[in-house]
Amino acid sequence: MSGKVDDLKREILEKTKEYYKLLHKPEQEREFVPGQSRVAYAGRVFDEKEMVNLVDSSLDFWLTYGDYSRKFEQELAAYLGVPWSFLVNSGSSANLLAFFSLTSPLLGERQVRRGDEVITVAAGFPTTVAPAIQYGAVPVFIDVELKTANIDAGLLEQALSPKSRAVMVAHTLGNPFDLRTVRSFCDRHNLWLIEDNCDALGSTFEGKLTGTWGDIGTSSFYPPHHMTMGEGGAVYTSSHLLKRIMLSIRDWGRDCWCDSGRDNTCGNRFSQQFGTLPLGYDHKYVYSHFGFNLKATDMQAAIGLAQLEKFPAFVEKRKQNFRRLRSALEGVGEFLALPEATPGSDPSWFGFLMTIRDGAPFRRNDIVEHLENSRIQTRNLFAGNMTRHPMFQALVEGVDYRVAGALTNTDKIMNDSFWLGVYPGMGDDAIDFMASTITGFIRSRA
Repeated sequence: MSGKVDDLKREILEKTKEYYKLLHKPEQEREFVPGQSRVAYAGRVFDEKEMVNLVDSSLDFWLTYGDYSRKFEQELAAYLGVPWSFLVNSGSSANLLAFFSLTSPLLGERQVRRGDEVITVAAGFPTTVAPAIQYGAVPVFIDVELKTANIDAGLLEQALSPKSRAVMVAHTLGNPFDLRTVRSFCDRHNLWLIEDNCDALGSTFEGKLTGTWGDIGTSSFYPPHHMTMGEGGAVYTSSHLLKRIMLSIRDWGRDCWCDSGRDNTCGNRFSQQFGTLPLGYDHKYVYSHFGFNLKATDMQAAIGLAQLEKFPAFVEKRKQNFRRLRSALEGVGEFLALPEATPGSDPSWFGFLMTIRDGAPFRRNDIVEHLENSRIQTRNLFAGNMTRHPMFQALVEGVDYRVAGALTNTDKIMNDSFWLGVYPGMGDDAIDFMASTITGFIRSRA
């Protein structure tokens, strides 16, 4: 019977490869027609390996965390050079898990409690800030640098208070923030550092990968990101204590650390004392945290493993596309501030951010509308200024959140910045068309 099953499985997987070749033509091989072909800001880049892995995992029908998940976690950790990474169901969940791990009583005096403050920025994506507010902590917003759209590390001291417990901030569009200064600030004041690395996987600062400078790093594997598994994300750390806490909170808050489908890994399942529970209460059902179920499926991990093999090439193609676009746009710097890498960094660019200079003869919506009409997809820098959104209307400044200083550059970005994609599926024709469309528009206005 097993021989027949193995033969049938091989046939199915070969047919899957054939199906891929018939249905999915790589974007780079499609004809590009300027003004007609859609230039997306991001997209999936995959081949038959992702589909074969996906079908292979589905045939086993082990739908939750399993062998593919375990292997993905090990290989991602190896790539990052950290001891532990854990798969979750989204980048948002990764941020949720990272922050809530800091609220664990196991951290003693360093536990983040309700009312404690977390330093961050308003120019970003809401899920970097949402976990703090959802828990009852207080985000403290400081301004960003206009050149990099990253946290202005020179403003950290003015945001500090006796209630400060952590800094949680993202690397904007793949461009690392000043990790040396931020890390030193956190060490000096005994603060946690969470790096939202969702837009920057593969970036380095002073030769070290982003996401590994902080106490916890997070990633997203949503389709527009540096690699994808559809939905999915990860948290990673070098701290054994944080590893233990993150596993518990990810998996319902349980105290047991057995893998899914396994029992009694510790050998003491029915012989321990916990709280005021009866002696020997089943360790599988002892809970040390108020947790969640944030696990991804093994099928997602199967796709992620194939993506991880391609990942170094993805990073290099992003850098190549960025360089080509920036070189082509050098002549419009009088009107558009072009993106600049943070000194000491080598970004794995997620996007190409531009900001309309004061006095330019056009507004952001003018150029964005022109690009969209040319079938070039654009994006604002996420929330722009998060504090101006409807979700903040029910919050009280000075109580639920705090603003340290003026958010002048944040507002400038909210009003005048937009970005284009540089993802690996883009060919040179698409990059050149974006550049010529921008330069042509500016010439017509200038």
